[in-house]
Amino acid sequence: MSTVKISNLSKSFGSVNALKKVSLELEPEKIYGLLGRNGAGKTTLINIITNRIFATSGEVTIDGEKTEENDQALAKIFCMTEKNVHPFNMKVRDGFRWAREFHSEFDTSYAQQLCKKFELNTGKTIKSLSSGYASIFKLILTLASGAPVLIFDEPVLGLDAAHRELFYQELIAYYGEHPKTIVIATHLIDELAEVLEQVIILKNGEVVLAQPVESVLQLAYSVSGEKTAIERYIQNKKVIHEELFGKFKVATIFQKRGDEDKTMVEGLGLEIIPARLQEVFVNLTN
Repeated sequence: MSTVKISNLSKSFGSVNALKKVSLELEPEKIYGLLGRNGAGKTTLINIITNRIFATSGEVTIDGEKTEENDQALAKIFCMTEKNVHPFNMKVRDGFRWAREFHSEFDTSYAQQLCKKFELNTGKTIKSLSSGYASIFKLILTLASGAPVLIFDEPVLGLDAAHRELFYQELIAYYGEHPKTIVIATHLIDELAEVLEQVIILKNGEVVLAQPVESVLQLAYSVSGEKTAIERYIQNKKVIHEELFGKFKVATIFQKRGDEDKTMVEGLGLEIIPARLQEVFVNLTN
C-alpha cells in the first residue's frame, strides 16, 4: 500500500500552461477517477507521476520519496498508457516474462488466467494484436504487475462492451483481494461511476473538484418545473447548468440541500432528479 503526494505541480510547454499548481494526495486502498476534457492535463499529470516528463515546478512523492529519477520509488508504480513499450516482434507470453524482470511481484499465473478469460492468445506477437487485444494485453500486464500503485490511462480504448464489462469485474475482484492505489483516467464516466470511490476533475490544468464520488452525487441534483418557479428556487444557489424548454425549465445545482429546500420544492411543485456523475463532469468543465 502506497501514498502518492502531488505538491504544487506545474508544467509549461512554451507559452502553454498544461498544469497549474496541482496538489493532490492519492491514498492507499482507493480507486480514483481522473477526469477532464481533452487538453485538461490528465496525460501530462500521469507522465510526470511516472517520470516520463519533468515538472516545471513542484514535486511528486510516493511514500515520502521523490519520484524524479528515482527507480526505487518508480518501481512502486505500474502505468498502462496508449503507447506500447514492448518490441513489436515479441510474443505475448514473452511480454509477461519481460515484465517480471522489472517488477519482481509480477504474477504470471494470474496473467495467464486473465488471458484465458479474455481469450488472448499468448503465442501471438504483439504487432499482430488488434487494437482491442493490444489494450487487453496492457490491461493484463497492469493488473498482474503486483505494483502497489496502478495507473490506467484510457484503459478500455478499442474494447467491445463485453470485454469492458469483464475488465470492470476483474478490476473490482482483484481490488477486493489486493487493495491498492488505483487511478483511472477515462472518458467513459457513466460506465465507471460504480467502480470509482474518489473523483478528480481537471480543467485547463487545474483541479476543479477532488471529492469522494458519494459526496459529489449527494451534492449534485437537478430540479425541473415551470420556469418562474425554477428561477425562484435557484436564487442564491450554485447552479452549474440550465436548460429552457418553452415554459418548462431544468436546472442542475451543486450544493448541499437543507430541509428548507425540500419544503420549497414541494411548495413550488418542482421535481428533483438525481444527477449522474457524467452530468456533473460535463457541467463543471463547460
